[in-house]
Amino acid sequence: MVADKGKKLKVTEEEETDHIDGELVISIEKLQELQDELEKVNEQASDEVLEIEQKYNEVRRPVYTKRNDIIKCIPDFWLTAFLSHPALCDLLTEDDQKIFKYLDSLHVEDSKDVKSGYSITFNFKENPHFEDTKLIKTFTFSDEGTTKITGTDIKWKEGMGTANGGNHEKKGNKRPLAELRLFSNHSLLY
Repeated sequence: MVADKGKKLKVTEEEETDHIDGELVISIEKLQELQDELEKVNEQASDEVLEIEQKYNEVRRPVYTKRNDIIKCIPDFWLTAFLSHPALCDLLTEDDQKIFKYLDSLHVEDSKDVKSGYSITFNFKENPHFEDTKLIKTFTFSDEGTTKITGTDIKWKEGMGTANGGNHEKKGNKRPLAELRLFSNHSLLY
């Protein structure tokens, strides 16, 4: 009789474990359904925030234009701004600083769909370094999370194409800070 009680007790524990496992599975499924619902709400909120951001980008545009007019009256404004930036100041070589003295204005333009990317346009006064007066760097984001970066090929003036010199062939995804340059032999913000 004692042996029978032990077997009955063992069966009861297995049934309880099955019951708990079943409840756990149901709870996880319900939690996943709520998480999916929350993701839909977050996606909707994100889309609405982007619409508002695009609206206010248009409202800001005339203010930026007025600001740019004033900036043009301040000598070396963009050079000072870049040198004062905690991350960008380390990228500016002495050659870059000489070039930035000719930067006239800088414009950031969102793509029609803000989520897909943006472009930065650097407008330069005539300068002794390159023929271009406008250099553009474009960042395009894909749904897969990759970023494609394209830039204007710089038309260096004779003897100036070696600014920052060196081989800028990409090897891997990351480059040491010492290899980063604002101007490469080929384009802006390499």
